[in-house]
Amino acid sequence: MAAFENPVFEIATAYRKTAALIAAVNLDIFTIIGSSTLTVDQLVARTSAAPRGLRILCNYLTSMGLLTKDESCYSLTQISRTFLDAASPFAMGQTIEFLAAPEMMFLFLDDPASYVRRGGSSGMAHIAPDNPVWVRFAKAMMPFAAATARRVSAHVLDAYDPPFNVLDIAAGHGLYGIEIAKTFPEALITAVDWAEVIAVAEENAAAAGVAERFTARPGNALNIEWGSDYDLILLPNFLHHFDFETCVSIVKKVRTSLAVGGHALSVDFVPNEGGIEPPIPVMFAFQMLATTPAGEAYTKKELNLMAQLAGFRGAATLALSPTPETLIIFEQ
Repeated sequence: MAAFENPVFEIATAYRKTAALIAAVNLDIFTIIGSSTLTVDQLVARTSAAPRGLRILCNYLTSMGLLTKDESCYSLTQISRTFLDAASPFAMGQTIEFLAAPEMMFLFLDDPASYVRRGGSSGMAHIAPDNPVWVRFAKAMMPFAAATARRVSAHVLDAYDPPFNVLDIAAGHGLYGIEIAKTFPEALITAVDWAEVIAVAEENAAAAGVAERFTARPGNALNIEWGSDYDLILLPNFLHHFDFETCVSIVKKVRTSLAVGGHALSVDFVPNEGGIEPPIPVMFAFQMLATTPAGEAYTKKELNLMAQLAGFRGAATLALSPTPETLIIFEQ
């Protein structure tokens, strides 16, 4: 008899995979196993978790492709070795602290039909600026952002004259501005975000050795005075939170804040014109539906029109492979 296969069942119960991943990361299963091959008893000794719990969890992780099992011993797969072992430079386990945070799970699952009916959700908009979830976001998403930030900095190095004054809008963890500061020793970074969040960016700047060239400007990125004459303005993962008209006003403010010959770059998830590929940008559009009043994952055509309405010549795009994000280049 063929194995039971029902994609609807798999989709409807996908939250169980999320729960298993959270448990494994919080128990440090992947890092404990590392390059070893361990039994349940050995994992019990390292985690103090119940043998029954570890056995069932590890068997489920094996069925998910995150572990392999030989007799009674478990080992990492290539996927878990790359993305879930803390020893890997590509480890992303800590992203669950935001991606699978209770606040996020509630927004998605409490009443999905309601935000589809309304075409949006109050979502994160009702959460106060000083809510700990924003700090959790800044810290948890650093592994995801690090590779993209390095690729953006490499583009600036290849394509432009060295920037001196740099603005990082809604900086969060600050990694985009920090990578620019690391690449260009003369660059001065001004980073804008909520006070509690920008403190995370300041810590990261100090750890990177660029604190003396990193200035935090706390406040609401939509309302705060940014300053002007910037050689480079960064808008990493910001525009998708807002409706098209608000994005145009933001990009217009960016244009007027640039120095002559300055450059503006955004980073975002950009689906194709049909809105059904690639999978992660398409998923991200649904995330904006569930968590914002009118946010979008904008297509290349929409971004180009947005740029033109804001006074730019247009917007070019560059895939930031192997990450799922796209660099948006506002052309003067």
